[in-house]
Amino acid sequence: MALLEVESLSVRYGHVDALVEVSLGAEEGMITAVLGANGAGKTTLLRAATGLVRPRLGEVRFDGKVISGRRPEEVVRCGVAHVPEGRGVIGELTVEENLRLGSLWRRRGERNMDGAYELFPILGERRRQAAATLSGGERQALALARALLARPRALLLDEPSLGLAPLVTSQLMARLVTLTVEEGLTVVLVEQNARTALSIAGRAVVLNLGRVVVDDEAATVAADAQLRHHYLGF
Repeated sequence: MALLEVESLSVRYGHVDALVEVSLGAEEGMITAVLGANGAGKTTLLRAATGLVRPRLGEVRFDGKVISGRRPEEVVRCGVAHVPEGRGVIGELTVEENLRLGSLWRRRGERNMDGAYELFPILGERRRQAAATLSGGERQALALARALLARPRALLLDEPSLGLAPLVTSQLMARLVTLTVEEGLTVVLVEQNARTALSIAGRAVVLNLGRVVVDDEAATVAADAQLRHHYLGF
């Protein structure tokens, strides 16, 4: 059974259907890539899973328990962390202060600041700096480290490579692979950079106009040139 399950999820904004009966599962300790063009419903899917949007129909389950419709802080306490598009750090606070906010939601075990700095050494060097002074890659590392301080079992990432240099993107994706392999973290990765996402994911789900059009092994999706050209643009 998948650790995170989405069943027949539908979300509507006014008269516009953002998601239509979307179903998928994210296996424990695996990266599941959610791909598609702008407006496909990728961000809405993550927002509905973490309590930021209330679905019209369907539900999201985590470890067998329904989490859709709960408040975002309750979803975090269940073990699901969400890093939204735009990185979401508080620019006026220092790196260390941003990280301390993440530790407020710690739910199991212990991950101290040293652990965050070990995972992302650049944050240790910048710990006294305001987050607003960091580069795009450093802010993304901070957002990810802050989410991990809550000790989640599942991490939902929305466009983490947006605006990053290719080398920084490669380093970030390598970190995600390490977290799944060494810590068993379950990752749902929403990405416009489909080629990169498919290279590290175990499974891929492709959305188009709010509907699932493909749900298969990532390697199978990557090898299907016609599908890639039609839905993913490469």
